[in-house]
Amino acid sequence: MTGSLVLVANAGDGSISAFRLRGGALQRLSVSEGLVGCSTFAVDAARDLVYAAVKPGPDADTAGIATLRLDRDSGALTQLSRLDLPDGGMNYLALAREGTVLLGVSYGGGYGISCRVESGLVGDPLTRITYPNLHSVLPSADGRYAYAVSLGADLIAQYALSDDARLTPLQPATVAAPAGSGPRHLVVNDAQDAVYVLTEFSAEVLHFARDRDAGTLELRGSATAWDPATDLARSRFGADPRAEHLIWGADVHAGADGRVLWCSERTESTLGAVRVADDGSVSAPTRFMVTETQPRGFAISADGAFLVAAGERSSEVSLYAVTGDSLELLGRAETGRGANWVRFV
Repeated sequence: MTGSLVLVANAGDGSISAFRLRGGALQRLSVSEGLVGCSTFAVDAARDLVYAAVKPGPDADTAGIATLRLDRDSGALTQLSRLDLPDGGMNYLALAREGTVLLGVSYGGGYGISCRVESGLVGDPLTRITYPNLHSVLPSADGRYAYAVSLGADLIAQYALSDDARLTPLQPATVAAPAGSGPRHLVVNDAQDAVYVLTEFSAEVLHFARDRDAGTLELRGSATAWDPATDLARSRFGADPRAEHLIWGADVHAGADGRVLWCSERTESTLGAVRVADDGSVSAPTRFMVTETQPRGFAISADGAFLVAAGERSSEVSLYAVTGDSLELLGRAETGRGANWVRFV
């Protein structure tokens, strides 16, 4: 069969939905269940493997990482193995070194791990890092470095990633984000000379210049990514953004040409494109699209032509055609309760 696959995690239902994107429309192929509280997963497309973070449930007393085999025709996922995580479940997973290393961070547990992966089997953690409220982690494209974002400490921890999957802090070990901004998700640009971090409490995109040889970061500037017409106020740790009408930044992804960084804000359920200049500097979006309610996660196709957005308070996903910094709604499709993570496969 032709067409891209899109996977969507539905934390409320403990499932992952699989869709076929073809002819500008989403067709739901299957829903794989038994993935309690799944809110993040990483995909090894070359091996058709999915690594999904799950919470304790009827069949397990602890959180864990499930290795799943993806059937590209049916979209079905079959569990192959499971790594137990007694200290708390993962909120973000990422693969490095062509799928042989798995990185993860736990928001509630305040720790991160690096693991070897062999034939789809995730080994016991080789490295454990600790920072409060770790929210995301990504490697550099060459797999030599990794960056972990601590919302609780307003910092990005920077590491060398060794051939044996161990993390060693760089010098300096961390780089600061603005106090009280709540750094959350990040992207590394294609040129590997910049890292962009979206904050939760201020919904800003922070631009960090990256030394490609040393791996270290330096804060250069920022731009807001929320709609000023909504009159949202800055948020803070422990606040209820919906009740107090506060900023609630969530996810960030780069467009195919790297000229825009799409960002989601959950209180007003918007998507906006932060513009990236030739020198890597960023500027605020000029337009916003209201999308699925409380959009924690979304994804952009590899060619940059399509965006699929999910909402934590919606049971559907929206499919958009992307042109520059504008979106055209093509359709919606049923997925499941608490949809919060999207990936093109």
